Amino acid sequence: MRQPLLGFRAWRTALAGLLLGLSLTPASAAVTDQTESPYFAVDSSDPGTDRLPLKATRVEARILGVLADVVVTQHYRNEGTQPIEARYVFPASTRAAVYGLQVRIGERLLSARIREKQQAKREYEQAKGAGKTAALLEQQRENVFQMNVANILPGDEVAVELRYTELLLPTDGVYRFVYPTVVGPRYNGAPATGSGTTEPWISTPYTAVGEAGGPAFDLQVHLATPTPVQKVRSPSHELAVEGDGRQTQVRLQADDKRQDDRDFILDYQLAGPGIQSGLLLSKGTEENFFLALVAPPEAVPSTLIVPREYVFVVDISGSMHGFPLDTAKGLLKQLLGRLRPGDRFNVLLFSGSSSLLAKDAQPATPANIQQALGMLDTEMGMGGTELLPALREALASPGDQERARSIVVITDGYVTVERDAFALVRENLGKANLFAFGIGSSVNRQLIEGLARAGQGEPFIVLDEASASEEAERFRKMIDSPVLTRITARFEGLEVYDVEPLALPDLFAQRPVVLFGKWRGEAKGRLLLEGRAAGAPYRAEVPIEAAQARPENQALAYLWARHRVASLTDQETLEGDFAHSQAILDLGLKYHLLTAYTSFVAVDEVVRNPQGLTAVDQPVPLPQGVSPMAIGTAVPGTPEPSTWAMLLIAGLGMLWLRHRAQRRNAAIAMPAG
Repeated sequence: MRQPLLGFRAWRTALAGLLLGLSLTPASAAVTDQTESPYFAVDSSDPGTDRLPLKATRVEARILGVLADVVVTQHYRNEGTQPIEARYVFPASTRAAVYGLQVRIGERLLSARIREKQQAKREYEQAKGAGKTAALLEQQRENVFQMNVANILPGDEVAVELRYTELLLPTDGVYRFVYPTVVGPRYNGAPATGSGTTEPWISTPYTAVGEAGGPAFDLQVHLATPTPVQKVRSPSHELAVEGDGRQTQVRLQADDKRQDDRDFILDYQLAGPGIQSGLLLSKGTEENFFLALVAPPEAVPSTLIVPREYVFVVDISGSMHGFPLDTAKGLLKQLLGRLRPGDRFNVLLFSGSSSLLAKDAQPATPANIQQALGMLDTEMGMGGTELLPALREALASPGDQERARSIVVITDGYVTVERDAFALVRENLGKANLFAFGIGSSVNRQLIEGLARAGQGEPFIVLDEASASEEAERFRKMIDSPVLTRITARFEGLEVYDVEPLALPDLFAQRPVVLFGKWRGEAKGRLLLEGRAAGAPYRAEVPIEAAQARPENQALAYLWARHRVASLTDQETLEGDFAHSQAILDLGLKYHLLTAYTSFVAVDEVVRNPQGLTAVDQPVPLPQGVSPMAIGTAVPGTPEPSTWAMLLIAGLGMLWLRHRAQRRNAAIAMPAG
């Protein structure tokens, strides 16, 4: 019975080549009218227009303890002969609190103002129409920003500087700083599924794979730590590291030809014990803020853990073609291999449609695990990314009430339905915890982290095959360790208010409990954290002293406001109807933060261009390891297929779907074990 399967795999390989060679056309011609997916950039037909006005990006990050302050400077220059408006879509950290924007034009420095989003847009459009140089920074997603710079004259050099701060939390004693460099392409959904959107930013152009000549990218990190730093490394880039342990400088090695097609990731550890409990205080003129970190309890024997059930939801869409899907296969092998004999599991594969390994969860026997791996091994990565139907099916699948049930989602996250997915998970929170594994060099971290937050689980990021094993092991340690439940936190001797989060979720191992808030009066007393771990009481105490209020902690105001915005956004997603939009708007305006309802706008009052201008969308590289199939083409300029080719492809596709359905039905009919 093995020979037909081998023949089928060879036939599918031939079909894949045919699809790449004939059926895939530039998305601007064949895809954007349906899904508004990104498209390959092509040289402008007008030689007077500069299609690559972004010339360089420089990042300077200063990390003090658990707080990172980041300055990003984008250098634009118009090397064409016509005035232009440049539009650039770029990513950010999901935890970033963006609090400042400046624009430098020659010797003139403009400080941006925070405005309600539509008002900022109107001010920008008025300035653009009047011939004034202006800049507009908008949030499209928590981790996707758009910069517009209008009236860049021929020869102009414009530097746009934005500032943000974020909190770095240790995992297994390792601190990780991430600077995303490129927005991955987003699948925008088939109309019949209702999983699409009309937002223009989704049509960001992408350069051809391997194309040189993109903007220069430079990044430097300064680490200032109370105890010596050790094990400074990057799984994404080659580094040059200098310093004495407490003051460490990190730079990119210059010999890497392409630095901006994947997230920059910096890992480091501190000498001494892993996670430390502690408190940071900030004293302001009107408000005081605090940040508390409390280490979780130690692990206890896994024999105290109840029996478990897992549903693995695996993305096999076109953007997963190649490296991401190969890595996902290796990850699933690692995850399944770590299940105990008493555990049960199921596997759901999804792209434009979905298929289950079996109707009910199966025992974690070697035979069932091998059957699941064989099911995934025949996939090569094709089609759309219909995440919502897959989540609905996984949540609706029958489960054993006597088992701790978890859903594990494995995807690159290149979709536009983040808020719908979060709402779906939250509405079904009582059915399962949810863990999300992001696969790839520039995954959609908003989706991965948001799904885990909504499902009270944990996010994992898998950069390559090597890190797949590491993240699978971290997952095993987490689920084998006790959960700290019924957590309560109270302050004695310190008056606190506006504490975030309002309720503490259950805690998995190796992650600290985090509390933000405001305080009044004298800084004294203690913080008590209590809960239950593996059925036994747990208690931790953190002292509060006036010396903890330091000038360098002023970023706590931004971080508190950012965390409150995230909480309100989660509630708004669940309740709908923009229930908290006014509160989010007020927070953005008061604390000078970029949000879904506020934007930064800077306007030069000098009229510099009385004529018209040409709009230019700055192309960005495809993330490292992402196939061109993610954006609907294989090679830029591929001619449209002929009618006979389309008919042939359609026929082969029907045969493939029929064969896959037969295999699935046969798999479901096989006896377990």
